[in-house]
This record gives sequence, structure tokens and C-alpha cells, in this order.
Amino acid sequence: MPPEDQRSALLRASKPPSKELFSTLITANHILHNHSVVDAYGHISVRNPQNPQTFFLSRSLAPALVSNREDLEEYRVEDASPVNEGAPKGYAERFIHSETYKKYSGVNSVVHAHNEAVLPFSITSVPLRPVFHMGGVMGSQPPVYDISNHYKSSDDLHSLLVTNSHLGEALAAGFNPSTITKTATTMIKNYITSSTSAPPSIPPNPTLLMRGHGFTCIGTTIQEAVYRSIFVCANARIQTTALLMQQSHNTSLLADSLAGKEKEGGGRDVRQEGIKYLSEREGRDAWKANMEHVERPWGLWSREVRGKGVYVNELEEEDEEGEEEEGEGEE
Repeated sequence: MPPEDQRSALLRASKPPSKELFSTLITANHILHNHSVVDAYGHISVRNPQNPQTFFLSRSLAPALVSNREDLEEYRVEDASPVNEGAPKGYAERFIHSETYKKYSGVNSVVHAHNEAVLPFSITSVPLRPVFHMGGVMGSQPPVYDISNHYKSSDDLHSLLVTNSHLGEALAAGFNPSTITKTATTMIKNYITSSTSAPPSIPPNPTLLMRGHGFTCIGTTIQEAVYRSIFVCANARIQTTALLMQQSHNTSLLADSLAGKEKEGGGRDVRQEGIKYLSEREGRDAWKANMEHVERPWGLWSREVRGKGVYVNELEEEDEEGEEEEGEGEE
């Protein structure tokens, strides 16, 4: 490392992360729960801006209940071990976060969730694809991480949980797969090997489905990762509704056609219609247009969770109390 880079790293490391960072991470947990992206399970992390070799993640706690600085633990990117040796119980799947940060230097926030609208696309041959302009946030077609391709003999439990470094490393590779195979019985895209070349700082696929488990998505900021996860779930719901509507419509057209043939001995052939997905360019350009406005929904979402009693952000409350005291002093 050049001397100037060393000095810069030392300066960052000597300055603790801001209270605002932790407050934002707490709010992100609440927003994800409020939008049903997570329930009692699921998590969001942020890379330490002062030391890129560590990241912050809640202790083993339901996201809605994360409320103060003590709930947030610092972990090492290298092996997902806690910096604090006396740290309370953490999430078993923190390796999802550590290995993603290890592989992609430009990723600063990671969300993992088990949203039920997204899950069917991880276990069927129907690919998750953008169907409206906000859906461009997830990429053209998220690949599927099938953990069964990556278990080792040392893995006692084949639980679908990413509970060690080699399973996390395989998952992280899925954001930038080099080899895609199609299973014999389905059209689900599963990657088997990862590229041996240096990975990009930001992977080409910002969203990764996890077979029978959920999904993981990344962001350059906490706000971006939250934004992406919310609209991935929204796109899944809209796509499912569209598929059901289209199938019902096609079935009705086919039934009418068959009835006409039986009654009149003729009838017309009916062309089965499909879903109109965004093109790869439309999805890419839609995200390019929307990424400049992530702060707009973030402001709304923050206000929504602030007004609900189930969510407590003690760091935010401290700031509000400080502002009130300043105002009283001015009087």
C-alpha cells in the first residue's frame, strides 16, 4: 500500500463511525420490517466507512426490535468473527455479508430476506424479471444460488442456511457468475463456477435469489440496498399477479375457441399471449433514472416508521432531544 493510502487508512480508522450511520442502520431495519421485506428473520448490514475490513450488523434480534447502538455489532470481513470478543449471539448467516463485502469492494450494504412473494421464483422455472420501471432496480434477471451445489462433506447440516465461509463465498460469486447451467428438469438458472478473473467492485447482478430460501441484494449505501429490496418484492408481487391474469385470460380464450370449433365445426386458433417484460436496456436505464431519487422514498419510509410505536430508534430520539434543548436555550 502506498504511503499516502496508508496515512488515509490510519486517519479513517482513528475516527469512529458517526452516530448517524448507526441511526440510519436502525431505521433501515424498521423500514424493511414495515414493508414486509423481513419478519422476525432477515437482516441488513453496512460496511464500516472508517475501516472497510469490518461491517456492522445487528445481534441476533428481530429487525423491528433493533433500537440502540448496543444492538449493533462490528464483524470482520475476513471471517465474519465479532470484533468484540464478548459479543452477544449473532446471526448465523452473517457469512452472506462478510463474503459479499470481501469479494466486492464497492458494496457498502447488504440485505438478506425471505419475502414470500420472491420465494416462488427461486423454486420454479419462472424467472424473476422486471415488469415495471421500478423493477429495473433488481437487474435484468437475478440468478439463482442453489446451495446444494456448494455443500462440502464437512457440512453437517444441509439446512439451506449460509453458515460458513465457503457457502458464503459461493453465494457472493453468484452476483457475478461466469458459468450458467440449466437443470435437466427446469429452466432455473444456477451457476456452478465463478470467474477466476478479478471481480468488479460492483457485481453485474445486484440481486441474487436463493433456492428455497429467499434473496440477497446489495447497495452502495444503506438507502440503496433498502430501496432495491423493497422494489424487488414489489416486482415479484406484480409479476405473479400478471402471470395469473394472463394465464386466466389465455385459458378463457382457449375455451372459447374450442367451444366454437365444437359448435360450428370451425372456430379460430387462439395465440397464447405472454407477459410484456422490460428489455435489458429498459431495465438498466430505468434504474439509471431512478437511482438519483432514492432519497425521496427514504424520507417517506423513515417518517412512517417514526410514527409507529413498535419501532424505537434511541439514537434518533437523542438527536431530537438535543434539538429541543438547543431551542429552549435560545428562548
